[in-house]
Amino acid sequence: MLEVEMKFRVADWSAIIAKLEATGAVPEPRREDTDHYFNAPDRDFAQTDEAVRLRRIGAENYLTYKGPKIDTVTKSRPEIELRLADGSQTAADAVRFLSSLAYRPVAVVSKFRQVYTFERDGFTLSACLDDVGAVGRYVELEILADESRYESARAVLLKAVDEFGLVDLERRSYLRLLLEQSATRTPPPKRK
Repeated sequence: MLEVEMKFRVADWSAIIAKLEATGAVPEPRREDTDHYFNAPDRDFAQTDEAVRLRRIGAENYLTYKGPKIDTVTKSRPEIELRLADGSQTAADAVRFLSSLAYRPVAVVSKFRQVYTFERDGFTLSACLDDVGAVGRYVELEILADESRYESARAVLLKAVDEFGLVDLERRSYLRLLLEQSATRTPPPKRK
């Protein structure tokens, strides 16, 4: 499967929510996602444009691999997501599993997410309104599609971007944004 996605910085969601409601988009309950990112022992995912994460949504756990982006406009990429058993013990076991394979923890990205879903031209679109704290507020439009339908899914996604008037494109991941923000912070002065 491919994740066909674009992300935009949007400080005020009110116009987007109004447009989503006008399309008949169905909102899911607001949730908190906590993503634990790991780097591989044999390559640097920052260089290869890949990602491995353990996502926690309440008690739910998902292990995800994201491959390199396949085009320069969208954030489309292969994605494999495995649903794990619920609970903190499963999450701890997943971390131990990855650590045993020499995967190293990189950072944790937490966000509050409101997902709206709607149908368009044979595809289910998700509009994710993400509040990533100090990193900012974003809207992600996403379609999960079979590789054979990539071009059609991409065209539908680009049309939806225009429809919603999204303009402040952000191709960096929340992880990269968080790491860049952390790198630019000046450390507090040392106490004497």
